Amino acid sequence: VQLVESGGGLVQPGGSLRLSCVASGRTVSNFRMGWFRQAPGKEREFVATISRTGDNTYCAGSVKGRFTISRDGAKNTVYLQMNSLKPEDTAAYYCALRTSLSVVLAVRSSEYDYWGQGTQVTVSS
Repeated sequence: VQLVESGGGLVQPGGSLRLSCVASGRTVSNFRMGWFRQAPGKEREFVATISRTGDNTYCAGSVKGRFTISRDGAKNTVYLQMNSLKPEDTAAYYCALRTSLSVVLAVRSSEYDYWGQGTQVTVSS
């Protein structure tokens, strides 16, 4: 399984970015997918997750109402739409795939099996 993120960059506070995660080797619509982020000197933290069926999404409290996770099965891609960005959103963002077929919500990095290389998001004026 290979996950490749893209879409990161430098954006001003209040701006928007859309991250993409293209998967190869697995069909993302068969698995729970997640986004995590890690700022320098901090632990990796959960951002958002989407269920296998795609009808259930969950976001961390710090991004709720600003970030949206979605996916396109035809493109085997998962997205993270980020609006109203803040300087504290600055981090490397990682896409992850969970192979377990459990329907239990997964918000810990240890619950995911495959990871992308990350894409950097910097929010600064």
